[in-house]
Amino acid sequence: MPKGNYRIPTPINEPVRAYAPDHLETQRLLNTYKSMYDGHLEVPLYIGKEQIKTDQTIPLCPPHDHQKVIGTAYVGNASHVQKAIDAALAAKAAWNDLPWEHRAAIFLRAAELLAGPYRDRMNAATMLAQSKNVMQAEIDAACEMIDFFRFNVAYMQQIYADQPGSQPGMWNRLEYRPLEGFVFAVTPFNFTSIAANLPAAPAMMGNVVVWKPADSQMYSAQIIMELFHEAGLPEGVINMVCADGPTAGEVVFKHKDFAGLHFTGSTGVFKHLWKEIGLNLDRYRTYPRIVGETGGKDFIVAHPSANALEVATGISRGAFEFQGQKCSAASRAYIPASLWPSVKEKVMADVKSFKMGSPDHTENFINAVIDRRAFDKIKSYIDFVKTQSDAEIIVGGNCDDSKGYFIEPTVIVTANPQFKTLCEEIFGPVITIYIYPDAEWKSVLHLVDQTGDYALTGAIFARERYAIDEATKALENAAGNFYINDKPTGAVVGQQPFGGARGSGTNDKAGSYLNLIRWVSPRTIKETFVSPKDYRYPFLG
Repeated sequence: MPKGNYRIPTPINEPVRAYAPDHLETQRLLNTYKSMYDGHLEVPLYIGKEQIKTDQTIPLCPPHDHQKVIGTAYVGNASHVQKAIDAALAAKAAWNDLPWEHRAAIFLRAAELLAGPYRDRMNAATMLAQSKNVMQAEIDAACEMIDFFRFNVAYMQQIYADQPGSQPGMWNRLEYRPLEGFVFAVTPFNFTSIAANLPAAPAMMGNVVVWKPADSQMYSAQIIMELFHEAGLPEGVINMVCADGPTAGEVVFKHKDFAGLHFTGSTGVFKHLWKEIGLNLDRYRTYPRIVGETGGKDFIVAHPSANALEVATGISRGAFEFQGQKCSAASRAYIPASLWPSVKEKVMADVKSFKMGSPDHTENFINAVIDRRAFDKIKSYIDFVKTQSDAEIIVGGNCDDSKGYFIEPTVIVTANPQFKTLCEEIFGPVITIYIYPDAEWKSVLHLVDQTGDYALTGAIFARERYAIDEATKALENAAGNFYINDKPTGAVVGQQPFGGARGSGTNDKAGSYLNLIRWVSPRTIKETFVSPKDYRYPFLG
């Protein structure tokens, strides 16, 4: 048990390196990239103390160079998933019994290792495996992951310190127990930091985890497991398995000790998993916690008083950084007619100036989309637009998969406020713009709120404060992360807790105490110092 009221170091956000051309830090990162590109990384299953290599494998290839094999991931079956659950449950008692300050120290050490010796390798892995340019890799794989570890430890301490009051003669205490069972973490390809945080956050609160990364993120997932190991995380606390989703789900969701799902991915998959959990509810020892961040159809809406250059830059950055493969990426914009000529000129100039190619050429703003399935899906939307009379592509629209999965940043303009690409999630470098008469500002806010099923992020641009207030109120439920005069991407841990509602998830706010509180089951303890010895109360006479 703790023998002191310990104070963890005050967390600060990790400074973002600029990676200017010819800087030593840039050259060192690119050298690491080249070394990993020329090597071959093997990714086993991590189950308890074992690293398991199976007969089934998948090749790991850079999206921008899909014929180049840089690694091999070993794929498990149902027996491996069951073995991972058994390993997690076997590790549970010792991990639960470890004083919280030791759990804190592990993740603080992970943050320091990542800030130092692991930084280049984690960033290079993300550049290679997920086709992120140096800046997108740095803000994700290094800075945000470091921030998750540091700030979550502070939130853990904040939660434990929240205690009830006591009257004379008694002492009330609140104990924050880990969940009774194991947590299943299912993570996406697009953010290495999210892939690390989804298993790490429950583990930090004393839980044991079975982690299933996306197949297309297995390369950088291997570096995360190496980081956890060096930081001192005991074997069995986080078990990593690469497995077919339905195969894993068949084992996990029918297990009596399933206690929670920590998920980031598509809305359709999350709804399916929720239904599976509901169908198996009678099997479980306890009601499972279900935490998910899912899709988005994120908006930018400009008021006639907005600055056109600021709006255009919000579009160029918000829609096209990391090829629009962010849950928060702007994929629809509503621009007043009076601003449109200036916004159009600037956006088109920006897009035409983008360089596209491999991440190891740091002048490339745009890289490849993640895989063949994403390429084909995004291309199908672009091809659809080319056949329609009520929409046009004003810049971009070309696709090339001969070497990598490259899709030009594409800007669509439509006169139809219910046009397909204004309503459906595409998850690629495509934004659709609807131009509205200036006088229809109020009705456009209603249109923005009612279009689509999502409510993740959104941004409004305006100079007039009354307009800002009006939009903030009208769009109250349209975005869990709302931006004023800024792009709708780039939430920072400790500053903008991230998550949305409606079809975008449970809004449990990664990067805040609100997420961590989901991974504990509080127990109230009342201790009476002098117990009554007679049942009679004074009112009985």
